[in-house]
Amino acid sequence: MKPQLEDLVQTPIPTRHGEFILHYYSNNIDDKEHVALVKGRVADRENVPVRIHSECFTGDVLGSRRCDCGEQLELAMQLIDEAGYGVLIYLRQEGRGIGLLKKLQAYNLQDKGMDTVDANIHLGHLADEREYGIAALMLDDLKIKSIKLMTNNPKKIDALKKLGINVVGRIPVEVVAHKDNLGYLKTKAKKMAHMLFESKKEKD
Repeated sequence: MKPQLEDLVQTPIPTRHGEFILHYYSNNIDDKEHVALVKGRVADRENVPVRIHSECFTGDVLGSRRCDCGEQLELAMQLIDEAGYGVLIYLRQEGRGIGLLKKLQAYNLQDKGMDTVDANIHLGHLADEREYGIAALMLDDLKIKSIKLMTNNPKKIDALKKLGINVVGRIPVEVVAHKDNLGYLKTKAKKMAHMLFESKKEKD
């Protein structure tokens, strides 16, 4: 079956970072509701700032300090607003693809001494099970010629390039570390090759 998606609804969403147009996509790949927040004209445009953000209920909604997800989401929207155009794709793949239940179980394992990678593996999963095929289809649908990806993860850049997306640059989305997420961030840098601690100092 050929992967397909459809932009079913577009509606203005006013935010603290200005107005975005929210695009609601349906697809024949999974049963999840993926969306894109678009600011300004992006069709047929080069060097579009793009953030592909995977859902994090605890960080994005509750403001959990165990990770940097909520802060990255906020920073990405701020940077897009400052640029005057860009796209934030919100993918429904919680917990690096393992789901909310397993992510919460992984939290408990981390509290017993495991790091985030070992906890996922202990639960029978890979360290990172996220996929970006739907994101690539969404970018194609928005007719973007090339992007500057907002990420600290070089594997995400490689994955998108393999999917045919013209990634011409990277925009860091590094937030200041603190005592609640420092171990998590160090693990991402050490075990997952995330480009962290390059521009900001840690704080207690």
